[in-house]
Amino acid sequence: MNFDGIHTPVITPYREDGSIDRDAFVAAIEHLIASGVHGIINGGSTGEYYAQTMDERIELATLAKEVIGDRVPLMVGTVAIRLEDSILMAETAAKIGASAILVGSPPYSVPTERENALNALAIDRAADLPIMLYNYPGRMGINMGEEFLDRVGRSANFQAIKESSGDINRVHLLARDYPHIQMACGMDDQALEFFAWGGRSWVCGGSNFLPAEHIALYKACAVEGDFAKGRQIMSALMPLMRVLEQGGKFIQCIKYGVEMQGLYAGPPRAPLKALNKDDKRQLEQVVRVLKRTIAEIEAE
Repeated sequence: MNFDGIHTPVITPYREDGSIDRDAFVAAIEHLIASGVHGIINGGSTGEYYAQTMDERIELATLAKEVIGDRVPLMVGTVAIRLEDSILMAETAAKIGASAILVGSPPYSVPTERENALNALAIDRAADLPIMLYNYPGRMGINMGEEFLDRVGRSANFQAIKESSGDINRVHLLARDYPHIQMACGMDDQALEFFAWGGRSWVCGGSNFLPAEHIALYKACAVEGDFAKGRQIMSALMPLMRVLEQGGKFIQCIKYGVEMQGLYAGPPRAPLKALNKDDKRQLEQVVRVLKRTIAEIEAE
């Protein structure tokens, strides 16, 4: 699979009673496809997979594929505490015809590198699909280190890695020592650095509501190689990155951003709570300036 481009981890809209609003979910996907994103991820952190039952996760993955068809690639998230649940999601992805799966470390258990690699290889065998790894030690408690990468590299399905550690040295390691594993930016405020080191993929929650602006940075850096323009766009995006990456309100901001675009997103599921008025005003101001600034850069 070609993992180039902007891959959006789509939100899951909930009604006030916590139930899934399937019509709004479909509308969110249609909006992303119409906006030109290069792929869609269902069951990522931004989609609140951790707050869903396995039946809900399977239903949403199936619905996503029905809506998307073959218009853009669909990647299905498999992260779960139990290996059996990850395998179930991998099997579901294969059954519905997904293009790839997203494989992370199991949260909380803190396995060794060897144990984590065997876990990932078991998920691989269940789907036999292209895989994007998901390295997020801040949530999972461990890094996908060199021993892990060497072990999973025995399967050709491990083709990309979403690097969300925030450690720039990991970017250097991946670019230098693992060029056969495509590097995808998973830490939004480092997108420019990822592109500078040869990354051609960005998994970005903010593209749920600002797809054009995220695509603009990808095109400037990865397609056109115009890093002067890329620095301008990244500079305009940085206030948004600071809002999203700080304060523990990432999903809440993404969902309110979607609603700012005229789509329904609803509240997050417990224990998270929707943004307060001050947080909403801050995000509105940041987005207003960002959109105007990037539009001016694109018009030059």
